[in-house]
Amino acid sequence: MSVIEAVILGIIQGLTEFLPVSSSGHLEIAKFLFNDGKLPKDSLLITVVLHAATALSTIVVFRKDIVEILKGLFQFKWNEETKYSLKIVLSMIPAAIIGLFYNDAIEMLYDGQVKLVGFMLLITGILLFLADRAKVTEKGVSFSSSLIIGLAQAIAILPGISRSGATISTSVLLGIDRGKAARFSFLMVIPLILGKMAKDILDGALVKPDVPLMAISAGFISAFFVGLMACTLMISLVKKSKLKYFAYYCFLIGLIAIFFLG
Repeated sequence: MSVIEAVILGIIQGLTEFLPVSSSGHLEIAKFLFNDGKLPKDSLLITVVLHAATALSTIVVFRKDIVEILKGLFQFKWNEETKYSLKIVLSMIPAAIIGLFYNDAIEMLYDGQVKLVGFMLLITGILLFLADRAKVTEKGVSFSSSLIIGLAQAIAILPGISRSGATISTSVLLGIDRGKAARFSFLMVIPLILGKMAKDILDGALVKPDVPLMAISAGFISAFFVGLMACTLMISLVKKSKLKYFAYYCFLIGLIAIFFLG
């Protein structure tokens, strides 16, 4: 993998991890356009590095929220921070179960399935369009809604279904305040990203690094800084009910993938 390819993948990861347009779907399309079937899987290490970069950017943006949650946990009291932490844990369960027991089946979907990506992007677009038209409320995340949002996150394992798009849209359609929906969506993915990174490392991501250090560094830096901007921008756009523009984008890219790339 070259430095340029690593930077491009970092930019794609940084943007699409937070913007509701599907990082997995765009990586599949990038693979097709580069005409390189190995690109997204070129190295388990580069996958870990890019996810670490976007996880770090999320932690930086929500550092105050994370500190408050951790303080609540270490106080061993049944307070709002403890409840919020448990809601995040609850939201992780569906995706964790699918990742643990159906990983091989999921991997088969990430093998040049550009047409599948196109159809899933259309579904993402529909979700975003519906959420953009939902009534504005000030409702918070409940225990039951956190599990439903977690199911949406599990479905977003499919390439082309945006994780942030699915979770934020589901939250808004459940009547949750848009700002609270974005906050919960980004915080709930941090433990999953860290868990996936740990699994990849145990699977040998650091044993035989097959990507040059320069490429690894370039990918991390691009993913981190682009992720910072995308995360901040997405929070603002969700609050301003601008999801429909991402819906139009998903419709466009989805149709291109189906009729021209598939």
